Amino acid sequence: MKRFSFALILALMFAACGKDTDSASGEGISGSVLTDSRDGRTYKTVTIGAQTWMAENLNYETANSYCYGDSPANCTKYGRLYTWAAAMDSAGTWSLNGVGCGYKKKCSPTYPVRGVCPKGWHLPTRTEWKTLFAAVGGSSGAGTKLKSTSGWDNNGDGTDVFSFSARPAGFRRPDGKYYYEGRNAYFWSSDEYGDDIAFDSYLRYDLADAYLSYYSNDDGFSVRCLKDDISAQTAEE
Repeated sequence: MKRFSFALILALMFAACGKDTDSASGEGISGSVLTDSRDGRTYKTVTIGAQTWMAENLNYETANSYCYGDSPANCTKYGRLYTWAAAMDSAGTWSLNGVGCGYKKKCSPTYPVRGVCPKGWHLPTRTEWKTLFAAVGGSSGAGTKLKSTSGWDNNGDGTDVFSFSARPAGFRRPDGKYYYEGRNAYFWSSDEYGDDIAFDSYLRYDLADAYLSYYSNDDGFSVRCLKDDISAQTAEE
């Protein structure tokens, strides 16, 4: 009986040790709920590799942020769509790291850029998006792994194996027209390409990969915030 009990304990120990919760196993680690102290709104978070991301799009209302189709229900569903100036907090409401960044305004942000994100979080750089893609096995196939399991057109749903849950929020053009709901997801980075263009990450309903590109920084895209690396933080306030 003692021998059987000891063997059972060993088996359980090996089972526990063999359980891999690292992102390489094909799953993110769900984190605590983030509460934005500015409006009390809560967001799910997820750790993938060494990064902790919001697992939902930001839905903090500020100037130059919009609901797809001007429907409040879509802000609940997808979060808000922000111009790059709004995403960077060009006005300096929350921090000074992205002051002056916006359409036709060449700027030199200080990283990390908090932007419109809650305190302790920031707008990811292009390199940080690349780090996310690498953590899920590379940009090839990353779209399928990062997309939500519903809401994408023409059987374009993802597996959401890392619980990132990217939703096809589409985007807003400067003329007020909206495009590609159900088809594409666009996320700002904090990196500028030119005085009227900024880098972004995007996913498509009809493609399995994840991409980095650049668009007019006067377009309205989604924002996913990344948790600050405390060891690399510099005082903002």
